[in-house]
Amino acid sequence: MQKKIYLIAGARPNFMKIAPIVRALQQQDKLVYKIVHTGQHYDREMNDVFFEELGIPQPDIFMAAGGGSHSQQTAKIMVAFEEYCQAERPDAVLVVGDVNSTLACSIVAKKLHIPVAHVEAGLRSGDMCMPEEINRLVTDSITDWFFVTEPSGQQHLLREGKPASAIHYVGHVMVDNLLYQVEKLAQADTSGFETDPLKKSLGARPYGVVTLHRPSNVDNPEMLARIGQTLKQIATQLPLVFPAHPRTQNNLKKFNIDLGPDITVMGPQAYMPFLHLWKDAKLVLTDSGGLQEETTALGVPCITIRENTERPVTVDEGSNTLAGTDPARILAAVDNILQGRGKQGRRPHLWDGNAARRIVETLTRALHS
Repeated sequence: MQKKIYLIAGARPNFMKIAPIVRALQQQDKLVYKIVHTGQHYDREMNDVFFEELGIPQPDIFMAAGGGSHSQQTAKIMVAFEEYCQAERPDAVLVVGDVNSTLACSIVAKKLHIPVAHVEAGLRSGDMCMPEEINRLVTDSITDWFFVTEPSGQQHLLREGKPASAIHYVGHVMVDNLLYQVEKLAQADTSGFETDPLKKSLGARPYGVVTLHRPSNVDNPEMLARIGQTLKQIATQLPLVFPAHPRTQNNLKKFNIDLGPDITVMGPQAYMPFLHLWKDAKLVLTDSGGLQEETTALGVPCITIRENTERPVTVDEGSNTLAGTDPARILAAVDNILQGRGKQGRRPHLWDGNAARRIVETLTRALHS
């Protein structure tokens, strides 16, 4: 008898994570699935081409939760998801990452006695000012199957009293998707990408890529000015390309921060055009969690402009350097890379493109036992 799983996604990065799981589910016949888009972030770019690129079908359910405060958004998702679960009860709910949709759907499922699987479980920054940290902690407190990406995830969960039998070190679905997309990119016509003429204009010259979106970095005028001045200094040695979130762009204007002529600011990019850009960069400067992992997977030097990371394996084993927000530390890390003294790093254990297959095999055994 087939068992049904709801796969939850709230925003574009979540679909990157469930895509390999969908592809793995399509290769077997014991589990069926429905893709649930909570509508936490509505993205106009999520058209047929986006899902075609990922190799998955359009979502089966779209809940249109929309924006609002954290509490409003979480509440809207909970109310809508409860109705779907009661109308057509799944055998399990699978959530990914640490967004509000992850938290909301986990709580609803658990209260309806539907088991919860959490992909990317056990990650911890130790920073309770991050909404994502609260989402991770609450979700993992009620999860039934924990799928972890790195040793720190196992350690945190065991320390929090979770049973070892429920913790599964499977690798990383984000890396599954990255390797899938790199292969597709090699065969793709990139001439339509906004990033393509920019790369061509740089010729063979090395360049760096910047992303900044965390409120602690971009919403504080003094902090953004300090980081901006540091980037401006780096750009005198290495041209920088900055696909900036609209909020970041607005704050740069509002706070009257001039990044100078050597930093190219452009709008946010879709997955493939952005991958086309950063995979060949000399280095990446970011405060993104996902990009820390993806750069490690491809061996691209990464400098993280944060005081902490919930993905320490990227620092311990990968190509990531946690530089914080101190200009001297950031500049020293850049100098090391430009002088050929940067970290080489390696791809962590089981980041081999088969994490989704391991997840599906584990869930099949658990749901049919």
